[in-house]
Amino acid sequence: MGRESKAERDAAFTAFMTDATPSLLRTAWLLTGSHDRSQELVQAAFVKTYAAWPKVRREQALAYARRILVNHKTDTWRKTSREVIVDGVPERPIRPDSTVEHRDEILRMLDLLPAQQRRIVVLRYYQDLSEQQTADLLGISVGAVKSGASRGLATLRTAHLTTEGSQR
Repeated sequence: MGRESKAERDAAFTAFMTDATPSLLRTAWLLTGSHDRSQELVQAAFVKTYAAWPKVRREQALAYARRILVNHKTDTWRKTSREVIVDGVPERPIRPDSTVEHRDEILRMLDLLPAQQRRIVVLRYYQDLSEQQTADLLGISVGAVKSGASRGLATLRTAHLTTEGSQR
């Protein structure tokens, strides 16, 4: 890191933003269920990350920004104390082969989960973080991650079986 000029720092941050935006947008959308709010959340994470950029280790920059994103979402949730889903489909698919119906179903199912379980499921299974990484990011124990994931997945399985049964 050393003594970078402002232009070098800005260039490094711009490159980071370009690389990190898709991942952070997916995470934010899965946490909020809203395309507009996910963009606002990512923007807020980038602003806070930029402010700390001289101190951020480049190899940990994505994890740092993701932590800010989750913390900002948690702070916002605490202030408003409830979630309201405004829109349901992101501009970019979660997976290239997914359909609008598939993405909409994922959002509806994630909306069934309490906020903490939703965060755990998104970070563990959509962001593919380990139990320890998820616990560290959310500031909870590994045991809480395990139980939250187990309960969240049970709820999602039940919802999926109910949805499948009603479509037959």
